[in-house]
Amino acid sequence: MGWSRPVGDVARMPILSTFFGITVRMYFADRGPPHIHVDYHGQEALVAIMDGGILQGMLPRRARALVRQWCLDHPLELQQNWMEAQDLRSLARIPGADND
Repeated sequence: MGWSRPVGDVARMPILSTFFGITVRMYFADRGPPHIHVDYHGQEALVAIMDGGILQGMLPRRARALVRQWCLDHPLELQQNWMEAQDLRSLARIPGADND
């Protein structure tokens, strides 16, 4: 996929949350629109933090629904982390859907 980072970059990408086998990450100084990187059992997607919509990639229907709702439940934390990531500052963990 055109938006993939080189192998090894994922280790430097902070994990914001994990829930139900879903890993949510955010790159530092990434290009807009504001989004998260989601991995679920080897399937990857870029997801808009505003509405949880898939920008690129694919997720199974259930994982897509969980991520969408998680984004809708945490808009302020996601926006704050996006701003911090643009300034290369530490990002805060966000509770997962199974930890709320």
